[in-house]
Parts: sequence; C-alpha cells; structure tokens
Amino acid sequence: MAKTGSLFPILHSPPVTPLARRAAQAQLDSTGHLIEYRPLDSRSILTRVVSRRKLPFTHSINPYRGCEFGCRYCYARYTHEFLEFSPEDFEHKIYFKQNAAWLLQQELAKLKPGTEIALGTATDPYQPLERRQRLTRSLLDVFARTRGFKLGIVTKSALIARDIDLLSEIAGRHSLTVHITVTTLNARLARILEPRAPRPDLRIRTVARLRQAGLRTGVMCSPLMPGITDTRPSIDAVARAAAAAGANFLFAGALFLKPCSQPTFLKFVADHFPAQLDAYTKRYSAGAFVSAEYRYRIRDLVDSIRREHKLGERYADHSHWLNPEESDSGMSAGQPQLPFQ
Repeated sequence: MAKTGSLFPILHSPPVTPLARRAAQAQLDSTGHLIEYRPLDSRSILTRVVSRRKLPFTHSINPYRGCEFGCRYCYARYTHEFLEFSPEDFEHKIYFKQNAAWLLQQELAKLKPGTEIALGTATDPYQPLERRQRLTRSLLDVFARTRGFKLGIVTKSALIARDIDLLSEIAGRHSLTVHITVTTLNARLARILEPRAPRPDLRIRTVARLRQAGLRTGVMCSPLMPGITDTRPSIDAVARAAAAAGANFLFAGALFLKPCSQPTFLKFVADHFPAQLDAYTKRYSAGAFVSAEYRYRIRDLVDSIRREHKLGERYADHSHWLNPEESDSGMSAGQPQLPFQ
C-alpha cells in the first residue's frame, strides 16, 4: 500500500513548547505540491527585535511561518525548530497566522510614533499563499488607518504590485520604503538558487511599477555569495537594471550562513559550483559570517557600482556593514586563507 502519512510527523508525537503544541493542533487548511498549509493560533503579530547587529528597525512582522520560495541560502530556516520541525521542513510546511490584522491593530496602539517596523524579515510576506489568504494586505489596511511609523517591506514577489493602492495611502501617513530582492539577473541561476520565487526580470519590472506610483523603492542585491554572485559583472548587471527601473537605492550584503541553513546551501554548491565547495565548507564551519576584510572589500565594490549608476543608499551610513557579533579576528591565525576572506 502507498504511504499516506502526513507531511507533519510532529502530529504523531507530543510537542514540548506551547508554540509547537499550537502548531501540532492546527488543522490542515489546504495543500500544494509537496506543501501543506495550516492556520496558526497566534497571540502576537509584532515582534520586538533584540540584536547587536545594528538593524535599522526595532520591530518585525512575519504573517507566515515558513516560506514556499525555497531559497537555498535562507537564514530563517531555524524558525521552524521552534515548531519542533527540521530546517528542511521550512519550505514544505507553511503556517499562516490567524487574526493578524486584529492583533496588529491592538499592538500598534501601544507603540510610539516613529517606531521602525520591518515587514518580511524571516519569510516573504508575498509568497504564493498570500494570493488566497491576503494576510499581508489585511496588515497594510491597518497601517493605512494609522499614522507616524517607519515601515519597511522586503519581498521577492511581483504580487506586491497588487497592493499599490494601500501602499500609496501608507506612504502618505508613514515613512515607507519597499525593498525588492534581486540576487542575480541570471535567470538560470535564480531558478536553482531561489526555485519558487518570481524571475528576476519580473522583480525589476515590479520595482518600475512601484516607482511609477511614487513609492520609495530600492533593490537588495543580497546575499552576495562568494565566487558565485559577488563579481563586478554580476552586481553591475543588477545595478544597471535597478537604475533603469528608477530604483531609489541599491543595497548588497555578504552571505551569512547559519548552521541550520548549511546542509541545504552546501548541497546547492556541491551540485552546481563544486569547485567552491571546499572553500565554503571550511569558511562556514568556522562561523556564520565572512571576514571583516571581505566585507570591506565588498562594501567598496558595491559603493563604486552604486555611484556609477547614480543609485542612492539604503542607509545614511555604513554601520550595517560591520556587526559587533563579527569580530575582525573571526578567523584564527592557524586557519587557511580562503578566496572570500
């Protein structure tokens, strides 16, 4: 007989944490290709960000848990561990948070004007499920009825253009910046790197549509992957397309690879860039970040390309390039010098 077990083996063992317990009790809503969608009983939609990395926001919103785009480098795979799933389940078991708009309305009322909020820091708020659930749109509707916050949105999806009407209202009431991630313009590479995300040209076209609507929109050419997408021609191609679309700014940052993401990403490297596998394995077994020397070099390269194409900066300064968590001595003297140090 064929196996008919659920993609959710956690449902057959007692969960430990309250969050995992609520996830285990969630009833199946629908399915996609090797994907299950379930509602999640959530008690909050706004998360206070505690980090030493000088992030440009203090609160974040992620209406979905898990992301169908399946980006090989995604650092957020660890979030499924809180549900007592493996990181590999991140792109196959998607949860959507119930009562998201109501929760946001209650929580925004407690925040001071000027609070910096990021939408889509861990999972894409416009992944395919949004077409049906419309959770992100419901959250934007709440922002359109409030005033005075600093809101940033990050997505790879062309679906955001659906909400230009609400985004325009929000821009008149808040400080709004939209970030469209374009890791590479190489469509073949994008397909194997971000297998279920929209094509790069569709993302660039979305930048143009948002700019035509008068919305502050820029391109995030991140993450830059050493030996794969960190070359001048690769970054220049993205910058040139961004400038042609009227983007306000270009931002690019180096790949950081958390342990939970290493198996998925290193398999991608082994399959498609085998000559780079040894360097990646050695470097990221030492830590999640590349060296400060590499970050400085990439910063200068990106700045040069950005100025060449007359693109602005995402931030007013370069504090985002170096994180207190990443010391310059991250590589010990006894470790081999790798190409992307």
